[in-house]
Amino acid sequence: MDVGGGTTGGGNVARRMWALFEPIHAVTYFAPRSRAAFEAVGLRGFWRGYFAGRAAPLGAIGPAPVVAAFFGFAPDFVARAIPDVWQRAAPEAALAARLRGAVDALVAATQSTVDELGEVLELLSRATGGLDHAGRVLAAANAALPEPDEPLARLWQATTLLREHRGDGHVAALVGAGLTGCESLVLRAGLDLPKELLQPARGWTDEQWRAAVERLGERGWLTADGRATAEGAAAYQAVEDTTDRCAAGPWEALGSAGTDRLARLLAPLSLACRAGLPQPNPIGLVAVD
Repeated sequence: MDVGGGTTGGGNVARRMWALFEPIHAVTYFAPRSRAAFEAVGLRGFWRGYFAGRAAPLGAIGPAPVVAAFFGFAPDFVARAIPDVWQRAAPEAALAARLRGAVDALVAATQSTVDELGEVLELLSRATGGLDHAGRVLAAANAALPEPDEPLARLWQATTLLREHRGDGHVAALVGAGLTGCESLVLRAGLDLPKELLQPARGWTDEQWRAAVERLGERGWLTADGRATAEGAAAYQAVEDTTDRCAAGPWEALGSAGTDRLARLLAPLSLACRAGLPQPNPIGLVAVD
């Protein structure tokens, strides 16, 4: 479990589409050209770019709303970046940098023609145009941004909207399961992703991590050595299933034929973007063959 909201297994349509659009969105965090764009506006260091770029649609907010919306991050970890980043780059500058960097990264990754992109954009518009963002703060903030003119910019912005729409639903599912941000990561570490990756990437201290392990153990979700029990694995799967149900709206709007067509068109670019992700990564996306 993490803010990305999913794993790559299974035949579920919402999960399958997440595995395709998430790598396209994720270039803004990991691609060198994206990092360079953030640095050019004064956001040096991975986490300054991450927090400023992702939070910028919400405006120059303080750390508390970011902790709430991003969910899995330790409050002290967030507070090291927010609100300091707004003294280095205003939200408008961070938004421009994240879009410019993402487009530069996608230009380097894609071999798609403009005609193919035109069809992709039309399908994405049908999938996202009528979404209800009530209760989905990050999705609503991204949906309110002006639509860019550049085709690759529109592609990235649409995948970002889909990503945050799914992520908001994932956070709601975690809260409904009675999990805190740290507990959600501890449970995920008990299943597949290593603690050594998740804990530092979200800023939790050893003491906070141990306390979460103890709480999940008391619920019967973890063994003494930190592995998920059958009950814990079932709870994790229930969260994933709820996330998928909450993320079904775009694909119901697009229909099965349109969704299948979009999946085929996105696949080459998605594979190219996924190949550039670090392995392993806290998003939960696996490497391509």
